Amino acid sequence: MIERLVDDTELAARVHAMRTDGKTYVEIKSELGIGASTISRILGVYGKGRARPRVTDELRGRARALRTDGKSVPEIAQELGMAKSTVWLITKDIPWTLTEDRAESRAAAARAGWRDRKAQTAVERDRITSGILESFGELTDRELLIAGAVAYWAEGTKSKPWQTRELLNFINSDPDMIRLFLRWLDLLGVDPARRKYRVNIHESADVAAATAHWAEVVGVSVERFARATLKKHNPKTVRKNTGVEYQGCLVITVAKSAPEYRMMDGLWSAVAGAVRSRR
Repeated sequence: MIERLVDDTELAARVHAMRTDGKTYVEIKSELGIGASTISRILGVYGKGRARPRVTDELRGRARALRTDGKSVPEIAQELGMAKSTVWLITKDIPWTLTEDRAESRAAAARAGWRDRKAQTAVERDRITSGILESFGELTDRELLIAGAVAYWAEGTKSKPWQTRELLNFINSDPDMIRLFLRWLDLLGVDPARRKYRVNIHESADVAAATAHWAEVVGVSVERFARATLKKHNPKTVRKNTGVEYQGCLVITVAKSAPEYRMMDGLWSAVAGAVRSRR
């Protein structure tokens, strides 16, 4: 924007002439490169509110015709280079409803915008994820020890003051979380023979296929699995976890695991304490 003094005689003359010709603030700002406050000072209306533009009959007719055709006030203002408040004053007596075609057009534009934003978000997410993967490095035993304990505290069965039960019992639907728990058990030296597996799944799902899926994830035969726990159907619930991708949850129970449970509890207490004391 080119800055000019308010008392510039030539500039003031041009502003007055354009306003007399019915030009709007938007048009004057665009052509002369000055701000609305400068225009108001030149016209002598600063602090008094803007003077209403002298809209020509031709411009008024175009605005009213566009409004009759179903255009919105912002659309008319943009097309004719007028202020939205001026358009509203000129057209406020014209009944306006959003036609079906324009409603669909707007909805289509909104959907397209949403798809674009979703695509941009996906690109940004992939960029960040790729950068972290490239720089992450190897997972140390100490890091795995902490990660496994935190994961168990979030997702595993815990002893309660009213029901003391020191037993590792972990359930999750994410194969990578299951793999993390199994690697953590390996690090603790838990014999694979002490690990028991059971599928927890909705009764309408393919239980045999889900069992085979989880058997492949943990690397054991389906014969090692206990009988699946089936969730009863509730017709009032609208379920999203359906279809061939739905594999239910896997429950891993470690027999005679009180020592490992106490190890997990101690690790979590150490992590929680370190978080509390962190500056």
